[in-house]
Amino acid sequence: MAPIPGSGLAKGLAVTLRTMTRKSVTEQYPDALPDLPPRTRGVIGLFEENCTVCMLCARECPDWCIYIDSHKETVPAAAPGGRERSRNVLDRFAIDFSLCMYCGICIEVCPFDALFWSPEFEYAETDIHELTHERDKLREWMWTVPAPPALDPGAEEPKEIAAARKTAEKLAAAQREPSAYRAEPGEGES
Repeated sequence: MAPIPGSGLAKGLAVTLRTMTRKSVTEQYPDALPDLPPRTRGVIGLFEENCTVCMLCARECPDWCIYIDSHKETVPAAAPGGRERSRNVLDRFAIDFSLCMYCGICIEVCPFDALFWSPEFEYAETDIHELTHERDKLREWMWTVPAPPALDPGAEEPKEIAAARKTAEKLAAAQREPSAYRAEPGEGES
């Protein structure tokens, strides 16, 4: 059977007419911002106070896009006769987002919770060199990091908190009880 001439054109026009009558689902992006899921991966924020310059994030990064510089500083002894300590001081913390593949390994390996996901995704630049965000810019992203979700009221208490509470209760009970041994006057004198 030979196809009827012009049947392909008629089918195409039928599809066009069907889609023209439907309501469009286009979102007007710049005017209407999208509703993002709570755990959206946008840009990485730095909570500088928690960073101990352990360099784990830079070592584990598969793209080598994290740059950290630091120096050692001597801290005086806390008590007289104690020894001086040294600590690392952060000089530079930068992430090159033109290289970053947003895998999140740096956030996962940070033992001190210094790196966080921010849902911000509108940080395009006209110059590729400006995609290297220094610590000042990374600190600004921290204001957009959402608060962690509330704990489930029916969840079991973490063992660390339970152990700390038991220790505090034992210390409080020991301070309330009178001591079992009281020195009598004249006792211990020779």
